[in-house]
Amino acid sequence: MFEKIVIGGTFDLLHRGHMAVLDTGFRIGKKVVIGLTSDEFASRFRVVKTAPYEKRKSTLETYIRSFKKPYEIVRINDSYGVATIDPEIDCIVVSEETLLRAEEINAIRFKKGLKKLVIVVMPIVVAKDGTPISSERIAKKEIDSEGNPR
Repeated sequence: MFEKIVIGGTFDLLHRGHMAVLDTGFRIGKKVVIGLTSDEFASRFRVVKTAPYEKRKSTLETYIRSFKKPYEIVRINDSYGVATIDPEIDCIVVSEETLLRAEEINAIRFKKGLKKLVIVVMPIVVAKDGTPISSERIAKKEIDSEGNPR
């Protein structure tokens, strides 16, 4: 069990892939910090317009309340958030597609004299058609949040 886990993302249109990462973080951590991208940051790299920060935060809170563990949701304006500055964090949970970002975070932590994070990598969750579930595909009405075709 890790003392403090960090997870980051946009968490737009919460889906089964997001839930797998969140479930893992809450299962292996005593406390979870979730870096939730600001509207400004999310709009820089998203193809489809995302829901406003407060709506994404509310949806996230509704889902994670059931874990009955301490958590904190912090607004992040870059790809690293609190992960490169909080000395109490000891683990990061990422998907396969964001593994390189976790490795960058560890390189930054090393340069700052902070301990490296244990990286827990979750496999990408695929839809029934064998391609990854994503908020973009859900927004385009290709699939639903469980990965079923529409």
